[in-house]
Amino acid sequence: MLYSSSPRFELQRFNHPTKPDGSLSFLVVGDWGRRGLFNQSQVASQMGRIGEQLDIDFVISTGDNFYDNGLTGEDDPEFEESFTKVYTAQSLQKQWYSGKGDAEAQLSPVLRQTDWRWLCLRSFIVNAELAEIFFVDTTPFVRSYFTDSKGHTYDWRAIKSRKAYIREAIELRTESQDSTDLESALTESIASWKIVVGHHSIRSIGHHGDTEELVKLLLPVLQANSVDFYMNGHDHCLEHISDKDSSIQFLTSGAGSKAWRGDIKDVNRKDLRFFYDGQGFMSVQLSQADAEIVFYNVFGEALRTLNASKGLHQSI
Repeated sequence: MLYSSSPRFELQRFNHPTKPDGSLSFLVVGDWGRRGLFNQSQVASQMGRIGEQLDIDFVISTGDNFYDNGLTGEDDPEFEESFTKVYTAQSLQKQWYSGKGDAEAQLSPVLRQTDWRWLCLRSFIVNAELAEIFFVDTTPFVRSYFTDSKGHTYDWRAIKSRKAYIREAIELRTESQDSTDLESALTESIASWKIVVGHHSIRSIGHHGDTEELVKLLLPVLQANSVDFYMNGHDHCLEHISDKDSSIQFLTSGAGSKAWRGDIKDVNRKDLRFFYDGQGFMSVQLSQADAEIVFYNVFGEALRTLNASKGLHQSI
């Protein structure tokens, strides 16, 4: 059902089949790991209920998975206390494809031995037949993490330099000409739906707002390659913003536990379609021609639905 191929210089790719009818469904949650506190357990319960209704194929986490400062190591008990012992519903016993966010220890493959559902890498691709989902480690894009860590510790040993990381991950091939960077992978994709997942927002009216480095460096690549959805966490809210220059829809799902009530900026933004500053998650259902994305609150109530068709995006 699930296998990976990772030739040298290529983004690691994981294949995940669709349902027999060719459809796909999954949940999206972010910024959650608080040992069940701040309504994390309540959100998890509703995820389990909706996951069963939709017969989900997998779960996507948009990063910042363990608070306050990530796992201290691969044997940190918080992994089980904030993940294994919280997301216990039968419908959530599926593969979890996890974006990294800011912490490093969660990348350890040893964690997959603790809980088989866990898969967290810097950047990788999920080939789900009718959709390709491109996970991008957006942390090295953010200049302030290199200049002002604000009390957090970041491990940059795997990053040669910020400029080199961005160049090799997004813009250029390596000298071997055998690499698959994000730009070429998007260009070569023939999937009906192209989805990019990063931890940091490109567009947001939440606490952090737009990530200017992503607006400058990543957004043009997504626009040039007909990406349908950019999904992120980072801001602890649920949110939908349209792109005025393309059909990309910016979807924030960072409300898996502690939310930031009333922390809003730029409320008059014309491209804002939906904003909710409480806890919750998203569901995604895809067919070859249509997508339905629903935002849920902590009680499992549907707050907003985005219906999209190939060639036409609109929210209802």
